Amino acid sequence: MKTWTALGVGLLGLVATGAQAQTIYPITRAEILAGSKFDFKVEFPGAPAQGAVKVTINGQDPASVLGQSAKFVEKEDGGEHSAYWIRGAQIAKPGMYNVEATLGEKKASVKWEVFGTPERKAKNVILFVGDGLSVAHRTAARMLSKGITEGRYNGELAMDDMPHMALVSTSGTDSIVTDSANAMSAYTTGHKSCVNALGVYCAKNKSTLDHPKVETLGELAKRRNGGMAVGVVTNSEIEDATPAGMVAHTRRRADYNDIVKMFHDVKPDVIMGGGSPNFLAKSTPGSKRTDEDDYIKKFEADGYKFVSTKQEMQAAAQAGSSKVLGLFNTSNIDGALDLKILKKGTVSKFPDQPDLVEQTKAALDVLSKNQNGFVLMVESARIDKYSHSLDPERAIYDTIMLDNAIQTAKDFAAKKDDTLIIVVGDHAHGVSIVGTYDDDTPGNQLRDKLGIYADAKFPNYPAPNAEGYPEKVDVSRRLAMLFTAYPDYCETGRPYMNGENVPTVKAADGKTYVANEEYCKEPLAARRIGNLPLESNSGVHTADDLVLTAMGPGSEQFKARMENTRVFRVMTTALGLGAGQ
Repeated sequence: MKTWTALGVGLLGLVATGAQAQTIYPITRAEILAGSKFDFKVEFPGAPAQGAVKVTINGQDPASVLGQSAKFVEKEDGGEHSAYWIRGAQIAKPGMYNVEATLGEKKASVKWEVFGTPERKAKNVILFVGDGLSVAHRTAARMLSKGITEGRYNGELAMDDMPHMALVSTSGTDSIVTDSANAMSAYTTGHKSCVNALGVYCAKNKSTLDHPKVETLGELAKRRNGGMAVGVVTNSEIEDATPAGMVAHTRRRADYNDIVKMFHDVKPDVIMGGGSPNFLAKSTPGSKRTDEDDYIKKFEADGYKFVSTKQEMQAAAQAGSSKVLGLFNTSNIDGALDLKILKKGTVSKFPDQPDLVEQTKAALDVLSKNQNGFVLMVESARIDKYSHSLDPERAIYDTIMLDNAIQTAKDFAAKKDDTLIIVVGDHAHGVSIVGTYDDDTPGNQLRDKLGIYADAKFPNYPAPNAEGYPEKVDVSRRLAMLFTAYPDYCETGRPYMNGENVPTVKAADGKTYVANEEYCKEPLAARRIGNLPLESNSGVHTADDLVLTAMGPGSEQFKARMENTRVFRVMTTALGLGAGQ
């Protein structure tokens, strides 16, 4: 009985009872788009029989409010709870809804806000997600791509030159620090969830695919407004958390094979990224599937043009293809520094990979053919991945690449005032610019070379090329962009010219991580004693608020501080997805 009493407290007891209070899904303070689909679930502890419980919504039978019949499962999954389900629920009428679940004398309740939308203002929405994009990434990208003279920047980033701005908070239901799955799910469903979850609430279900689902933006756009086009573009594996957030429903973001099937179920018109092995039948060399389903062939049978190089992608877009599946790498597409300047990573193996700018342009060419408009999500994924590996230069160059893609979208939107463009990270990293490293400063320790305050002289990167990239990164005076959360590693104070930083290696126990001694041999390398658990092999996300910038119809709704779920509300409001349809 003690557990049930705690459940009745609801989310007001955030720290002590937060996890238990989720026994009613959707959770309290959920904002639900009118007409969107979601699964309603109540979990009753002690596995009571159906006759011992009662569930109401605004005092009524839930089936009459949600439009679907209920199902009661005693001892769900053989556990010590029973479950009341209504799958595929919808509420058409906006308003406040009070949900009560009663077991004997004990009662739990949550409140929902169902919101409608006015008539449609935007024909298209383009959501740019800089994975891990923090303030320091923006600042560094501006400094390198635009230059700075006597304390004034010589130009603005495309992402900064927008009229509306907000701070976005990112914590989830189970942790103050989110991951990309939960964070992206908030943007694409309007619901908070937990770490590793995509398009679901985290319940007690044993199967990762059986948790209570909430409809995604990709599904909504396909189903409403006469059927909009949908695009998902990334330079990560397409099955990775952020792109998957447009279509997926799973408690475990690592369910790549299931996520490929979910892409096929929703059928976005444009799908571009890496990660081809999870599309290939098990018997195909290099496949990571556990079945013989060949999803490249399945997509081709559904009218998609499959492309695997930049040249093929551009040809398909120019030829008027209306559906394109692009898989350009077996893993992640190489980042801008390797792709454009150093030719490291997998560039020799995949010499004709497109960059994010080229992918964005091709996607816009394809999606803009749909007269009902489109929703496009573009992710610069490796800002995050390079921040995890404590590789600031690669993260900066991928931020510049993101900004170039944003400029491409702004050029498209300038033709008509009908496109909402949003730029935001999904979570932050602990990273800051603290000064510059100067090789000409005397001293035999790395810290001697670090100039702070008046000694933080301007970096001497060469002027950027036409794409905004300085073509030399290993200069004598360079940004000191440092991370606040890290494992044991050796800081060199220099760019990693031979490939992405690998800060740690496994210790002899096979469970913990130690500094990669290869970097400890570098001149002036400083050994850092980590401040993360010994099981951590890289940097981690932080709970810092994000900066969001936006322009176009509906962008005026972005202001002050808002929860990440509000990004979904702004997008669906601009598109009129909650209007009577």
